[in-house]
Amino acid sequence: MQSLNIDRIAPTYRPSLPVFGHQKWRDLLFLHWPIPVDVLRLHIPAPLTIDTYDGVAYIGLVPFWMAGVRPGWAHERVAFRFLETNVRTYVHLNGDPGVYFFSLEAASSIAVAVARLQFGLPYFWAKMRLQRDGARLTYRSRRIIGGQSRSAVTFTPGDMLGPSRPGTLEHFLIERYVLHVERGSQLWRGQVYHTPYPVQRATVHGLHDELIGAAGLPQPAGQPSLVHYARGVDVEIFQIQPSS
Repeated sequence: MQSLNIDRIAPTYRPSLPVFGHQKWRDLLFLHWPIPVDVLRLHIPAPLTIDTYDGVAYIGLVPFWMAGVRPGWAHERVAFRFLETNVRTYVHLNGDPGVYFFSLEAASSIAVAVARLQFGLPYFWAKMRLQRDGARLTYRSRRIIGGQSRSAVTFTPGDMLGPSRPGTLEHFLIERYVLHVERGSQLWRGQVYHTPYPVQRATVHGLHDELIGAAGLPQPAGQPSLVHYARGVDVEIFQIQPSS
């Protein structure tokens, strides 16, 4: 059973706002570990409530790559692509469920500068690589500015699960369309829209991560308890706005 009095369906609808940007998210790997709520609480802005499933909070590590990245007014001819890895948890503000990012690595200095300026998000420029060996994929990342934290994971996508059903743990972790970010002394809200993730199981063959620890959180010692993969979705990005 999820937390009560939280509408987890409304954020999945497309908002009636101008489109700020377009992106195509591809080969997403969702790695999750349970984490004590009181540990997270020390790192989350006070107005935000930590979101839990069956009373359990989660920390996530999500590597993927983007293509077709461009402003809403621009033609796809000018779009670019880059790799990204984010460290995240789940929160809600007055029942509005979303993601809270501790860090986001990006293999594009332009993307880092724009995201920090436009959204106030904690992006870091990193040297990143995606390798394919048949069905096996490996993401590698090394932060260039802001420390030398590294992350590397090798995995193979598995059986198809399909779109996550509302009420399930997969839906709680993966179907997130809102972000909450603190800019100065104010909370802001951003939203994206895309079709539900075509979720698959995945098997991790090797993992080394320093990004969770670099965020000031306890670095998980073992393998993630939950692993999911999604081939990709096409995304509309909407302008960030002050939270009401």
